[in-house]
Amino acid sequence: MTVLSTTGRSLAAMLATTAFTGLLAAPALAAGLVISNWDGYMAPDAVAQFKAATGNDAEVVVHATNEEIMGKLVASGGKGYDVVFVSSPFAEVLQNLGLAETIDHAKVPNLANLYPEANALAHDPGNTFSVPYTWGTTGLCYRSDLVADAPDSWNDLLAPSDDLTGKTTMLATDRWLLAAGQLAKGYSVNETDPAKMAEVRDALIAAKKTLLAYDDTTFYSKLVSGEALLVQAWDGWCNYGIAENKDIKYVIPAEGSDLWLDTMVVLKASENKDAAFEFINFMLDAKNHAWAAENILYKVPNQPAMESLPADLGTTYPNMAMPVADLVKFEQLRDVGESQRDYSRIVSEIKAAQ
Repeated sequence: MTVLSTTGRSLAAMLATTAFTGLLAAPALAAGLVISNWDGYMAPDAVAQFKAATGNDAEVVVHATNEEIMGKLVASGGKGYDVVFVSSPFAEVLQNLGLAETIDHAKVPNLANLYPEANALAHDPGNTFSVPYTWGTTGLCYRSDLVADAPDSWNDLLAPSDDLTGKTTMLATDRWLLAAGQLAKGYSVNETDPAKMAEVRDALIAAKKTLLAYDDTTFYSKLVSGEALLVQAWDGWCNYGIAENKDIKYVIPAEGSDLWLDTMVVLKASENKDAAFEFINFMLDAKNHAWAAENILYKVPNQPAMESLPADLGTTYPNMAMPVADLVKFEQLRDVGESQRDYSRIVSEIKAAQ
């Protein structure tokens, strides 16, 4: 889960910076469907199976972050791509910029496999411009054998006990870092009120003094080694730690979580829209979608796919068995418009604080 939420305008401003040098060109690829996805986020033979099933040629290009692919899409107007996997705030931005194609439900009959709740998501009710691929929560991942008291609050992370000080990590990505503070204060994960966000900033600056690190990618390894004892984690990434050490546990704090969501979007500039819809339909086949749940250990919003999983998967990784009705109670991260600039400024202040 590698998401950096932003907005159309603020993203456009970011594209003017040198950070995006070399990232803006559309791919020069062979004819056929061009799909951009995170590495390892679908079966290695998915494209070959798709071609065998439909006759459509396709090629996958890999993006490391949402910001990387969004930089390319905004610069090119979406040209050169057909289907992109992006997180829901970015799908919203693509829609707001006029780059997302309307999903033709008649050409994606496997939409019927989605849970009813997955058709009523706040960022796109009815899945008009995006199709959900994976979803989950963000919480606390910890070493139950080395932590005296099981954590149950975001404040256990933000103001840790003495035995945990220096042995905690928080996510470095702006929206999730801020969300920990927002939730700890009882605020929305999309809160924009300046006074409330100042409180969040101050709480996270205080928390910084107790951290081992900000870490988006190796926090579960730190738990396995014992270097860290308590970390902020996406549920699926905590599962990677659980796979290596059964004493690692995942809990959603009492104050709640965000509902994160990764989606598939067809680009309006695509010259292969029918094939793009066929690809999304292929990915929503229960067998194909179940691969994602079983292999990347993220929940998928596909009811027959989830029901087909081995019974012991939910025993080994309890967050995989979370009822959908409970999952969708949490608030989605949304595009916060011009307030993204304020978010970025606050995170810069937090990380610069001594």
